[in-house]
Amino acid sequence: MQNSLAKEALKQFRIIFGTVRQHFREIEASCGISGSQLWLLHEIATHPELGVSRLAENLAIHQSTCSLLVEKLVKKNLVEKQRLSEDQRKVGLIVTAEGYSVLAKAPKPVDGILPQVLATLDIDTLQNLNLSLNLVIGKLDAQSNTLGAHPLSDL
Repeated sequence: MQNSLAKEALKQFRIIFGTVRQHFREIEASCGISGSQLWLLHEIATHPELGVSRLAENLAIHQSTCSLLVEKLVKKNLVEKQRLSEDQRKVGLIVTAEGYSVLAKAPKPVDGILPQVLATLDIDTLQNLNLSLNLVIGKLDAQSNTLGAHPLSDL
């Protein structure tokens, strides 16, 4: 019984990972950027002039990871850095016309299938899911805990 339940759970993980990977492939094929870059581009478009630290917080990723993603978007001319109007010492980010063009042709949801689905679950379900996943993670190699600060598309 336990072995068949473990196999069923494994199949469910495969469905989740496979669906997420397929969505990321569609993003790269249609937009020419990674899923994490698209999500970041969407966040910048939704919240103009946000800094890197707030963006990292919004995406639940490490700030250095977010900085690298921002630099890739700047090099592709999808995002520009600019001084904020209310505080010239701070740099904000804005989406360029090319960036909006990429967003327009991006497959939905632009912030990713998994974050979108998780946002629709009720609190009790999310709490139970988090408890169960923490049990699974606790049985894995402890070094894998650092992976939680990286976007799925970059793993």
